[in-house]
Amino acid sequence: MSDAVVTVGPVAHGGHCVARLDGQVVFVRHALPGEVVEIRVTERSKRFLRADAVQVLEPSPDRVTPPCPLAGPGLCGGCDFQHVSEEGQLTLLTDVVREQLQRLAGLDWDGRVEAVGPLLDWRTRVVWSVAENGMAGLRRHRSHDVIPVESCPIAHPDIPDVSRQLWDEPRVETIASSTGQRLLVTDASIEDDLEAQVDGVVASDGTVRAGTGTLVEEVRGRRFSVSGSGFWQVHPAAATTLVEAVLAGADVRPDDRVLDLYAGAGLFSAFLAEACAPGELVSVEGNRRASADARGNLAELPNASIVHAPVERALRRGLLGARADVVVLDPPRTGAKEAVPAIAALEPRRIVYVACDPAALARDLATFATLGYRLESLRGFALFPMTHHVECVAVLARA
Repeated sequence: MSDAVVTVGPVAHGGHCVARLDGQVVFVRHALPGEVVEIRVTERSKRFLRADAVQVLEPSPDRVTPPCPLAGPGLCGGCDFQHVSEEGQLTLLTDVVREQLQRLAGLDWDGRVEAVGPLLDWRTRVVWSVAENGMAGLRRHRSHDVIPVESCPIAHPDIPDVSRQLWDEPRVETIASSTGQRLLVTDASIEDDLEAQVDGVVASDGTVRAGTGTLVEEVRGRRFSVSGSGFWQVHPAAATTLVEAVLAGADVRPDDRVLDLYAGAGLFSAFLAEACAPGELVSVEGNRRASADARGNLAELPNASIVHAPVERALRRGLLGARADVVVLDPPRTGAKEAVPAIAALEPRRIVYVACDPAALARDLATFATLGYRLESLRGFALFPMTHHVECVAVLARA
């Protein structure tokens, strides 16, 4: 099929917009709702097509010139919305969250996704793919092809530079911490290996302290140790933004029993433990490296305990007790489908659900509704500028 002209419809979850070509649904990247564009089909299936907008005939008022020369059809797949103004990006993210909540959970949300600047220079953790020639770069959209990248506009300026040498690893991860440390992990493909090879922490003066594989992050005056390439929020403002939203939504009281599920290195756990003291905080994490980090990060909090087990297994086996006053959960992108019934069975007063995927969140909110919990409030945060990713904090109470 040769290139064709279409009128672009609404944004869809996943970084593209919906159009129709000869009656068939087309998911179009690099376009905006309302635009008339020339598209080039990149993938075909029986149910839909995927395409790139290769020429804009009638642009949207929200269209801008991408700050990155690699943001465009057939190039780097790291960003979705570099061609969209900041307000336009917030509108797209808001529309996606609203549509997912309505379609999957029957909920009408009248909020708006909140901006969390900056738009550029924000990504403090970047995993670079390595091409066959040893050059580090980022993958083409929906491809294993590696696009060489000398400079990424959304990458934090303090992360180590990987463009000046050849690599013999499949992936290289670069990290800049909020306390000024820089880490380069050359075995980032081993996500849950405590023995992952770490080149070292590079101090602000450029020297390398070999053999050091732990970074220190600081949030609201409290410090957290995070091992190697362990999970931590990638936007510099994300940790503080989410902690404040979680604490406001949880409304923890002294003497409460609080569960922090999928707790990672204990970011929420530390502040929840302080809020519920002298009550009990249980921090639950299945990843052994993150659980070990949490044990150290919460060591000074006598009312905090650590459970190292997958959340679903811990709930199923009764390892977390029979009741809780407040439950906070921050599951992976797939959501908490298997855990939702067991969480509701604890009959918490409040449930705070932190979600990085609005579709999984909406699905789980629908299940919570059948178990007696209503959505009390929801906030969305643009913690991944230039991309389709959005973080939500949903607060549920018993109906």
